[in-house]
Amino acid sequence: MSLTTKQKQHLKGLAHHLKPVVLLGQHGLTEGVIAEIELALTHHELIKVKVATEDRETKKLVIEAILRETNASKVQVIGHTLVMYRPSDEQKIKLPKA
Repeated sequence: MSLTTKQKQHLKGLAHHLKPVVLLGQHGLTEGVIAEIELALTHHELIKVKVATEDRETKKLVIEAILRETNASKVQVIGHTLVMYRPSDEQKIKLPKA
């Protein structure tokens, strides 16, 4: 799912006060972490994930892998924090029209 600029702006506003629900630690991206992200996305739709790695290239690869595995859309990345969105079956967040 691709988001329009207007939709991303709306989601950024909603995500501003959120705290990261998943923190990637020294063990990196494991199946357990993916499962936790899936659970959080199903429940909240809009979440933040903290990717604690110093290497920019590694961080980029981890973020791409998370988005690919969860089938979610990237809203934004600020520092080490990824904001992602995936609508659930009973869509809780109403997105503005394109």
